[in-house]
Amino acid sequence: MADVEQDAAANGSDALNGTAGRFVSSAEGTALAYGSLLLMALLPIFFGALKSVGCSKSKNPSDMPETITSRDAARFPIIASCTLFGLYLFFKIFSQEYINLLLSMYFFVLGILALSHTMSPFMYRVFPANLPNKQYQLLFTQGSGESKEEIVNYEFDTKDLICLGISSVVGVWYVLKKHWIANNLFGLAFALNGVELLHLNNVSTGCILLGGLFVYDVFWVFGTNVMVTVAKSFEAPIKLVFPQDLLEKGLGASNFAMLGLGDIVIPGIFIALLLRFDVSLKKNTRTYFYTSFLAYIFGLGLTIFVMHTFKHAQPALLYLVPACVGFPVLLALFKGELTEMFRYEESSPEEASSKEEITESDKDK
Repeated sequence: MADVEQDAAANGSDALNGTAGRFVSSAEGTALAYGSLLLMALLPIFFGALKSVGCSKSKNPSDMPETITSRDAARFPIIASCTLFGLYLFFKIFSQEYINLLLSMYFFVLGILALSHTMSPFMYRVFPANLPNKQYQLLFTQGSGESKEEIVNYEFDTKDLICLGISSVVGVWYVLKKHWIANNLFGLAFALNGVELLHLNNVSTGCILLGGLFVYDVFWVFGTNVMVTVAKSFEAPIKLVFPQDLLEKGLGASNFAMLGLGDIVIPGIFIALLLRFDVSLKKNTRTYFYTSFLAYIFGLGLTIFVMHTFKHAQPALLYLVPACVGFPVLLALFKGELTEMFRYEESSPEEASSKEEITESDKDK
């Protein structure tokens, strides 16, 4: 989850939690870069958490959240470790150029879909009312007659097509130029969609997930060179970047500070869960959400401070996990709501729909 220093000879970049590269940026440039990264990290967490509240009640199949259970959370660090080590072996055995070409195509498609989904609400607000908004349906079926099965049934309209067109332009820009602005547009879209659509079913699951990834992050950064090697070789919009030499070189700057999307999405889905817990209390307050949100700012700021103090790569989750979990739990303990917090349970969309069906059948009886 933590970003590490990228090869300074290749692209002259620093990671947010990496050591200093060859280029010595000015104090103003460094402050601008880290401040911008912090702001970009907060935006998808804040707005993704707000959207996750409505997403949990949505009947639209495209907006249905993916619920993470305690079993999923326990397995996730193992799966992430296997994936990371597999990429490490791939980069050691095969040509880095061809692997990154395949990854670019894969994230090109995912990025277009993610950015299009992110832009849709804004497009519905700015789309002129006098322009026709036609409805379309993409339907693929298998078989015929009574045995016909739907493989794909996707409904969209003119506004969705415009969003898809704009996103495709950004995608082509990213593939051809690998520009940091295009990278950030895709990265922000991935992060926002992740916080919105990935739901933890309860606080215990969140603690299991964050605790496991805390160990994962510390081990792979401090214990081996695997994450360093993969980060140097991996070219994909799975991080947010901002140039530290922007003031000197403008948009052509090439010395980047960066933050991995995992350091945004993983704490973000826990913060979003606490917002939904606030809503469930029906007290018209967002105490736990704002506490965890401020704790995230504190944890990320502490990561930057320690990195510059000790001049050594730092796993961001080492500081983010204790802050984002510890502060809300201490607050709940102080308010006498700790038991209520850990009893809060979210149902998966399938379970929620089945409960509604049972309730309706009971009413009919």
